[in-house]
Order: sequence, then C-alpha cells, then structure tokens
Amino acid sequence: MSRVIPMFVPKQHRAIMKVLETDILEVGPAAQTVSDTNTINGAYHRIIGSGASETIAIEDFAKAAYALNLANVPAANRVAIVDPSVEFTLSTLTNLVNMSNNPSWEGVVPSMMSTGMKFSRSIYGFDVYVSQNLLSGLTDTIDGLTAAAGVANIFFSAAPEVLPFVFSMRQSPKVDSEYNKDLQRDEYVTTCRYGVKLFRPENLVTVITDNDQVYA
Repeated sequence: MSRVIPMFVPKQHRAIMKVLETDILEVGPAAQTVSDTNTINGAYHRIIGSGASETIAIEDFAKAAYALNLANVPAANRVAIVDPSVEFTLSTLTNLVNMSNNPSWEGVVPSMMSTGMKFSRSIYGFDVYVSQNLLSGLTDTIDGLTAAAGVANIFFSAAPEVLPFVFSMRQSPKVDSEYNKDLQRDEYVTTCRYGVKLFRPENLVTVITDNDQVYA
C-alpha cells in the first residue's frame, strides 16, 4: 500500500490534464457552425478533407494557410494539431516522405498540454502535432463532401498576441483526502476549476477528415 497510494495523485492529475487538453482542442470546432464553411474575409475556415474518402491532402494545408493569410493572422508559430489517422495518411504520401522533419519551435498552446502530444513534421509553415483528443464523431456536409466519421483537425497560429483560445484557471489542481471509517480506507480526490472558449475565430481553421477511411 505504501507504494500504491503515491501513484493515485499523479494519475488523477494526468486525467485532469487530458480532460483539459480535450476541452481546449474541442472548443474551437464546437464554436463554429456545423456543416458550414464559416467564411471569414472570403476564405473557408471549416472544410472537409479533400483527399480520397475525405482523408487529408496537402492541398488542405494550403487552404488553411490561405484562410489565415486573408484573416491577417501572423505566419509565426503556425500549428496543425491532427488525429493519428491524419498522421498515417501524411506518412504515406510520397511527396512528403523526404520532407524535413525539423521542428521550428517548441510548445503547443500552454505547457499544460502534457498528455503525450508529439511533433510529427512541418508542412507549408505548419508544425504538425498529433493528438488523440480532438473533437470526433462529426458528420458535416460542406461543398458536397460529407464526413461520415469525422475528426476536427485544427490549424492556427500560436503567436501569443493572437491565440485563438482564451483560458482561465480559477483553481489549480488540488488534492483532498480523508479516511472513510465505514469502508476502512483512505480516499483521494483531485479537483480544479477552469474555463476556456474560442476568442479569435479568424485564427482557426478546422479540417474535418474521416478517421475510418485511412486504408480505403
């Protein structure tokens, strides 16, 4: 028991960080209008992947860059956070196999995103990171394309002055414990209070890809 009990708090903290990461990654696409291009300054900010079977294509990175450029979003620190299925598709595109994989910066939004997001490659000015915590289960139909089991990959600039998300931590993770005399055991709980919302919609492009069609 002396070895097991100290494991509770780190695991509870990691669970909270996963929920926090999920909330941050979902808040942007969830705030956009479903099955709509969410056009800003004449450019689409919500599209369906233009690859085969609604998977990702290099063209989608160009579209995201175009949308951010028209919205006057800085070119610095541009990030794409994608689903593992998208990483797989990118890894099998022949015109990307020999591209440089050197990251141009370190850090994704705040350092609290600590549940395993990893750097993949840089494409058209976007540093590509992979996360399993993106908004999924989308069924948008946009410009005649339909996502049957869509996941919302997000593209934005993480330059501090234009971050698309606003976040406030009212209470940092806090551990409480007590002894349950009825069950004769120690009980531990970790809680925190925070809020997050989309603040700059012009600095967010959502590319919805089907994550059940990778091998089609």
